[in-house]
Parts: sequence; structure tokens; C-alpha cells
Amino acid sequence: MESTTKPDTTTHQSMFHAVLARLDKAAELFGIKPEIAEILRHPKKEVKVSLPVKMDDGSIKVFEGFRTIHSTHLGPSKGGIRYAMDVNDDEVRALAAWMTIKCAIANIPYGGGKGGVKCDPRKMSEGELERMTRAYTRSMADIFGENKDVPAPDMGTGKREMAWLLDEFNRIKGEDCPGVVTGKPITLGGSKGREAATGRGVMVAALAAMKKMGINHKTATAAVQGFGNVGSNAARLLASKSIKIQAISDHTAAYFNENGIDIDAAIKFAASNGNILKGFTGGEEIDKNSILTLNVDLIVPAAIQGVITEANAKDIKAKLIVEGANGPTEAEADEILNNKGIIVVPDVLANGGGVTVSYFEWVQNKYGHYWTEEEVNAKHDTSMAQAFENCWYNSQQYKTSMRIGAYITALKRLDKAIRYKGQF
Repeated sequence: MESTTKPDTTTHQSMFHAVLARLDKAAELFGIKPEIAEILRHPKKEVKVSLPVKMDDGSIKVFEGFRTIHSTHLGPSKGGIRYAMDVNDDEVRALAAWMTIKCAIANIPYGGGKGGVKCDPRKMSEGELERMTRAYTRSMADIFGENKDVPAPDMGTGKREMAWLLDEFNRIKGEDCPGVVTGKPITLGGSKGREAATGRGVMVAALAAMKKMGINHKTATAAVQGFGNVGSNAARLLASKSIKIQAISDHTAAYFNENGIDIDAAIKFAASNGNILKGFTGGEEIDKNSILTLNVDLIVPAAIQGVITEANAKDIKAKLIVEGANGPTEAEADEILNNKGIIVVPDVLANGGGVTVSYFEWVQNKYGHYWTEEEVNAKHDTSMAQAFENCWYNSQQYKTSMRIGAYITALKRLDKAIRYKGQF
């Protein structure tokens, strides 16, 4: 059962409110027409579905599924699918809007979308997850399409789930449609370089910011919060550029080593330890909450949203923050960081490497010709470096933060697209 719902942006403070607040500020500075801003305040389409799934014990459990299409002004909507217990319409709405901004900043021909299923994937068997993924795909078969709406992995999902989605979609359509989803296994049309792309984007953004700020990256120090796909790859790639990673953490533990943590050893340890850091011996264990306030040049929040708050922003000592996670900085903390002169490379720019290489995967699927990892990485680095320059330029021109400068960068493209296509 599908239903189209209208966004409720008035009853409570929400993630979507935070997006709108920053969008409104950028729109005011840029001078966008009110009717254009009003269009962007409302998602194009929201779908909520019920997914009856047969569990291993023979019982039937009904899961809630969501998909929001925020904008298709620049191209088909693009955005991940997350499996988590806190998935809800407000979160999906906000993340879809972020994807609109992120794709516009990256200068790729996509709009923004996002989806999810409210579930705890850690408590489900592989068979249950497959049946639920296929049920979700069937319910969204009229929404998805390589030229309509292109999903990808997100929290709680990966290439396995994307392979199931692709197979189910192909069965429904009666043809092979590799471009309907990105983040696939390479053998099914996935792109080389995709897995590390978001972390790689963080590295490119960090180096570009350090150059602008006059920080020598070869003598710089850093702390990385979060050691999943984004955090571990960001730490590894930053270390490969001679940045000393003095601290790392995940949800189980945090570790500090003044001489620098051996990131390859940490990755190997986590892989053999249930993908958690607890028990790592390559550093002194410290309070997890202290990692963001260590005396380092760079911090990379790459775990969850809302970790930099009004309460701890005043204690942050780093000169530079590069946001690997979505929404790690609360709106109230932004002003504090700006007043302290801390440069924040925002999530909509810094973690855009993932969607950039997703776009490359989609292009390769359409052409039926695939690039080497070196080609993918070179194209990625060029694209991310240009996106950074555009956002930095706009932040300087409009005398504002990098975050609002990034939103202005996106609004410039979206404003043109909406005006060219017409307003109805």
C-alpha cells in the first residue's frame, strides 16, 4: 500500500528543519527568488509502504518502508537506502534534500532522493533481509528507474542488498537494468574505487582546505571519529598523505597515540574483531567523547549525526573540521565554530565522493564500458577538487561559512535549472 504524504515542517524541530534553516540562509545571501526557494522547501514525492515479510520462524512481520524524491530538476533522483530502527519520514525527507544539495555541488546530473526500511538488520537472518529487500524493491518498482530514481547503499545496507535489489528489479522489468542501482558488486556492473570513494573525498577536501589555510599536511595531526567504511578509508588515505592520525574511535572505544596510530593495523584488527575497535592495542584507550576536543589540526567526524553540539563546540581545538558523516554538526554549534575561526568543510561537500563515483558507475553501466581504478580515482579527485574550489569561492564572495558557501554553490545550479524548466 502506497501513500503520498505532505511534509510536516511546523510541529517539531527536526532534521528537515535543519536543512531548511541552512537553505533559507543561503537563499537570502544569494538573493534567490522566493518562489524558487519555496519549490526547494518541499519534496517532489514521498512514498510510504508496508512490507509483509515471512520470517524464518514462519511468522509474518510487517516492516515500514520509505522513499522520498526531493528534486529531479537536474536529473533523476539519487540517494541511498538505509536499514535502521530510527528510519522515519522526517529523516528520509532531510537526507533526500541533502542529496539534492550534494549532487548540485558535485556538478553531476542528479536530483536528490533517499529511502529506508525501519528494521534492525543485525537481528535478521540473511534470508529475512533478502526477502525484505525484494519486497521493498517490488513496492518501489514504479519509483525506481535508471532515468527516474537511482538508489544506492547507506547505513545497514551494502553491495549484497544492492545485488538483490537489481535482481528483483530485473525480474519485474524482464530485462537487465544495471543502471537502476549503484554500489553493486563489481561483477554485476559495480565500479572500481566505489568502496573507498567517500573516504577518498574526505581526504581530497582536507588537503584542499589545508592548502587554503596554510597548514603543511606533512606535519599535520588528525583525529577520526568513526571507523566504518568512511572513517577507516578517510584515516587510511589521510595517513598515506603523511598526516599523522593520532586518534581513532568507533561506538565501542577510542584510542590515542601521540606518535600516530598504524591505520593499516587498526583496519586489520577491526576486520578480525567483528568490525569493532574494542581491544585494539595500538594506542592508549581514551574517553570516546574526548576525541572531538583533542589538540589536533584536523578532526573528521565520520560516525553519526549531531555529535558536534552547542555544549562541546566551545572546547574544540582543531583548526579544521571535515565532515565525513551526514549532519554531524548541529545548527547551534555552527555559529560557535565560525566565531572561533574554525573552518568546517560541510558534509554536503566533504562526503560527496561517494555519489560522485556512484555517478561514474551509472555512466559506465550506460556505456557498457568500464574504467580502471586509477581512472576512477583520477576523475574523482578532479571532480572533488573543483567542487571544493567552487564552494570556497562562494564562501569568500558572500563572506560566509563554507557550509553556506556550499549551499549557495548548489542553489546557483538549482536556480538555473528550475527557471529554465519553468515553474508551475
